[in-house]
Amino acid sequence: MRAKITYFVLAAVLVVYFVLAGSRGYFLIREGTALTVTFGVAVLVLPGLGIWFLWQTTQFARKADVLSAKLEAEGGLPVDELVRTPSGRIDRDSADEVFARRRAETEDAPDDWRSWFRLAIAYYDARDTPRARKAMQRAIALHEGR
Repeated sequence: MRAKITYFVLAAVLVVYFVLAGSRGYFLIREGTALTVTFGVAVLVLPGLGIWFLWQTTQFARKADVLSAKLEAEGGLPVDELVRTPSGRIDRDSADEVFARRRAETEDAPDDWRSWFRLAIAYYDARDTPRARKAMQRAIALHEGR
């Protein structure tokens, strides 16, 4: 829950930034000189990219949440069996062991979004966030029939 609150607070701050930057770009364009129009357009590109990135990230999180809820309803969410250090960090060897099982499960059922979802969690636990995101994107695509 704390992660969701943090996400929405940061998203709100970004939206405020986009509005402020966009208004500055608009005012620069209104000045009408070649230099200010060029800078104004450049300033407007950044909020545009930011809005696109925020939208994509929000859609990804929403779709992953839907899969998580569906898997939980089916009783298929992976059980947390990872060994942790006294500080609460996941033990690397434990994460690697679970990852090996999840990878084998995914290789056995490559068209099952559930195995890709569990593999994404294993990647994340093994501190490989880029691959975790790719695996979750694959799970979402399979769930949507793509």
